[in-house]
Amino acid sequence: MDDDLSPPDSDTDDEAPGDLDRALLAGKSQRVGRFQYDYGTDTWTWSDAVARMHGYEPGEVEPTTELMLRHRHPEDVANVTASLAKTQAPFSGRHRIVTKAGDVRRVVVVGEVVKDDDGEVLATRGFFVDVTAAVKEDVQKGVTDELQHIVAHRAVIDQAKGMLMAIYDISDDAAFEVMRWRSQEMNVKLYDIATELVAQVPGLLAVRDHDQNPINRLLMTLKGEGR
Repeated sequence: MDDDLSPPDSDTDDEAPGDLDRALLAGKSQRVGRFQYDYGTDTWTWSDAVARMHGYEPGEVEPTTELMLRHRHPEDVANVTASLAKTQAPFSGRHRIVTKAGDVRRVVVVGEVVKDDDGEVLATRGFFVDVTAAVKEDVQKGVTDELQHIVAHRAVIDQAKGMLMAIYDISDDAAFEVMRWRSQEMNVKLYDIATELVAQVPGLLAVRDHDQNPINRLLMTLKGEGR
């Protein structure tokens, strides 16, 4: 089925954060947020989380290509500019954001293309994962307390986290947040998301021999139906 160009759904960043959220954020920057870029109109849609990753409050600025590139680390601008070229395949990468306040944040970007009925690429959309290490010891305790209710399913969740950590070279916390974000977005249990990843990722890797594209597609289409 062809994707439409409706704005991305609101993220979990619109919800009031609890201890777990705060542990997986760095200051006000949410750890995962959506974006969409329309090639024809050169326009961007950012979720509140992506705005905060750049140092802005939701609605404070209108995202543009010029603004986006201005916030990229000088050493990463060339690669980010090249990544804006039209592509037929899902993609992933990492770069650094220089926030409005001048802080440097490290992000992983995972995206997919949006096509019309004729197969023409109209846009790209996906999500940013903030992998900047900034978790305090007292908040880390909150993570431990919050995670007690999933102890029974820990093995599967840890296995899924390990897969994401290896594929995208991200931290344990960031991998967990990707799954938690998809869990809340799809309104399904985190365990179901983990189960689907564990069931499908090995086969995708075997087919493509370490190509990340099928993994990117799976993350964008997870429905928590692994069981």
